[in-house]
Amino acid sequence: MLLVTMVIVSLLAFAAFDLISGSPAEIMLGTQATEERVAELEAELGLDRPFPVRYLSWLAGFFTGDLGTSYSYHQPVWELIAPKVGITLCLSLLSFLLIAAVSIPLGLWAARRSGGPLDAAGTVLNQLCMAVPPFFTGVLLSWVFSITLHVFVHGQFPDMGSDPGGALGYLFFAAVAIAIPRIAMTVRMLRSTIQAEMRRDYVRTAISRGNDRAGVLRRHVLRNALVPVVTFLAQTMAEIVAASIVVEQVFAIPGLGRLLVSSISNRDYPVVQAIVVILAFWVVLAGTAADLINQRIDPRLRLGGAS
Repeated sequence: MLLVTMVIVSLLAFAAFDLISGSPAEIMLGTQATEERVAELEAELGLDRPFPVRYLSWLAGFFTGDLGTSYSYHQPVWELIAPKVGITLCLSLLSFLLIAAVSIPLGLWAARRSGGPLDAAGTVLNQLCMAVPPFFTGVLLSWVFSITLHVFVHGQFPDMGSDPGGALGYLFFAAVAIAIPRIAMTVRMLRSTIQAEMRRDYVRTAISRGNDRAGVLRRHVLRNALVPVVTFLAQTMAEIVAASIVVEQVFAIPGLGRLLVSSISNRDYPVVQAIVVILAFWVVLAGTAADLINQRIDPRLRLGGAS
């Protein structure tokens, strides 16, 4: 299913840019574009071939590592995007880890203290965090930690090969901007899921037998509540990837986001198609990992899938 999904995504990405009016050859030629020169360049680029032939040729090249040649940069697409793939995926992964590491303890804490004054204050703060978009949070973090406190220099992203620690430190602030609203969403969901689970019969039975409420919460309730939360976290991966593209602009991070925006403007379709498929693969892979994790948490899902 993972492979089938990726093939469908690649077909949709290829078809979407094929339906856009205008020819990349016209943009490449600029003011020198004539019908004859446009036709010659389209033939040189293979754009005059039928859609199925072009798609199958591109798909075969994708599986063999040949992503085509950039129209704007005139170099192999993989050589162009390879240094940037690691940066964007590292930012997305760091954001995801922050969300999981912060939201699960906070959600558990909020569920245990439901109904109190701290819970009311936490609900207000939660709503505020969900309402603030990542790019605005990124601007605030850049102003505080770069311009005011000089923790990092905005626009001077360290090389990940020679200074991985500095690069991760730079990415951390961008990851915080991405993670804050999604931490709030996850905490809210986990809180409501735990509260619903606490009202189930097996919890009341366990407490009536003298088991500690906190122990029942940790050993049983949290395990059952984590299944929908893990699924939700996997579903937010698409939002994390989309937010990474935006936040990269705010922090001037040389990742896939900046290249994607410029390539769309220049109608550099080979670059755009490759980036879209790579990001889609990352999202689909996160969903597959969530399914495997849920089966480890709740073996009943594995038995249900087998039946």
